[in-house]
Amino acid sequence: MIVTVAQASDVVELLQHQHQQIRKLFSQVEKTSGRGRAEAFDRLRHLLAVHEIAEEEIVHPFARRALGDGARVVAARLHEENRAKHTLKELERIGTHSREFMPLFAKFRKAVEAHADHEERQEFPQLIRNSTPEQLRGMAAAVKAAEAVAPTHPHPGTESPAKNLIFGPMMAVADRTRDLIRRAMR
Repeated sequence: MIVTVAQASDVVELLQHQHQQIRKLFSQVEKTSGRGRAEAFDRLRHLLAVHEIAEEEIVHPFARRALGDGARVVAARLHEENRAKHTLKELERIGTHSREFMPLFAKFRKAVEAHADHEERQEFPQLIRNSTPEQLRGMAAAVKAAEAVAPTHPHPGTESPAKNLIFGPMMAVADRTRDLIRRAMR
């Protein structure tokens, strides 16, 4: 049975469901062209941006404290996330119509899927073992709230909760305004 984001009972289930959505959007981008590819990429970019912000604000700080090797695990994930944000920003800049897009997109997909696999195999099992059901449910609610107000475009260099709190609201307003203008001009 596939669990929807609204049905997710804890943060691990929620994030795994989002990973499934991300994988499906990668496939949609690869299988389509023209406007369909641009729209699928836009949905993917949005989901990746809010997903990573929520992990950076909610999940990683908890993991850093709760897991025995949390600092090491989180540092590795943040490094992967920062590289992915740079690539996502470059993909956004060159656009889905560019000849350069699909080769770079293929590399990006491989890196993001490896990142998700690292989370699913290394971080999530430890979160389950080192958290109470109440903590996991609370983090799911916090992730949903963070995603509702998160920036919708990649912002490399903001991988810490402090930077997200300081710059996030301004970036979110700017990103969401830009998204509205782009949709209106289509």
